[in-house]
Amino acid sequence: MVQLRRHLSNPDEARALIRELFVSSGDIEPNPRDNTLAIRIHRMANPAHDRAISLLLKDLTHEEFTHPNTGAKMVFCPV
Repeated sequence: MVQLRRHLSNPDEARALIRELFVSSGDIEPNPRDNTLAIRIHRMANPAHDRAISLLLKDLTHEEFTHPNTGAKMVFCPV
């Protein structure tokens, strides 16, 4: 949530957005050639939340997380 606070000034709004993110739909697409795992999160209902989530996903990708079993780099993006 700390990363979201950089993009949303109101802590209650950040918490609400995290709750919305946890129930949102998305897709997971492996790419064995590039050894990546794309996690695509579907758009939010609110444009401000959409912008904040897009920035959060960019931050998460920048952290270069890898899948614990495959070692594939996880790439987070909005759809």
